[in-house]
Amino acid sequence: MIEEPPLLTVKRPDRRPSAQQIAAFQNVPTSFVVDSLQGGHTLASNIRPIGESRDINCTAAGPALTVDNGPGDILALLGALAFVQPEDIVVTAFHGHQGCASCGDRVCAMAKNGGAAGLVTDGPARDYQGIVEVGLPVWCTGLTPNTPYSKGPGKIGLPIQIGGCQVENGDMIVADFDGVAVVPFDRIDDVIAALKDIVALEEVDDAKIRAGLKVRPAMVQLLDSSQTKYV
Repeated sequence: MIEEPPLLTVKRPDRRPSAQQIAAFQNVPTSFVVDSLQGGHTLASNIRPIGESRDINCTAAGPALTVDNGPGDILALLGALAFVQPEDIVVTAFHGHQGCASCGDRVCAMAKNGGAAGLVTDGPARDYQGIVEVGLPVWCTGLTPNTPYSKGPGKIGLPIQIGGCQVENGDMIVADFDGVAVVPFDRIDDVIAALKDIVALEEVDDAKIRAGLKVRPAMVQLLDSSQTKYV
């Protein structure tokens, strides 16, 4: 007979971005981060700021604390609250289950009490007004009043699949109104360096557009070249 799995499997956090690395991503748009990664590394577009940021300023950046729940279950999320560190983003995989809530106001309140900067999930949330009062930024797939289970099994601190992306403990999560970007741990310094160039290029581009730019010169050249056929 195959033994039943333990209710919780925990890998204690063994890597974490430095305070300087975390600070480098504060108030940086997700689009800049994704450009610095040369595309990709974003969660599915149905994972959105709760209430479309109507009542909570859903902007956050911090290390991922990964949680792998079964569909409809939050035992691992409840256990993960014991491991939250200041500035963490709790990334809790619900396996895309939409039939009940993956988090609510009390879980969000306890996560915030532990210092969490935000919570990301691929399931719905509940207790919207309560979450607004807590003030924790949340990214989820919507709202439902239905109640989850807390039976397990689940995993904490191990790699998860969420929103079409793999997230590992200690990866940098950057999230805003556009969505959620994931910076792999071993690329954090490269992205920080690339962000400086991205910001500079964006500033130059914005200045040209404010000055009246209508079409980029490279596009004008293409339209006037033999590579464009007019019919």
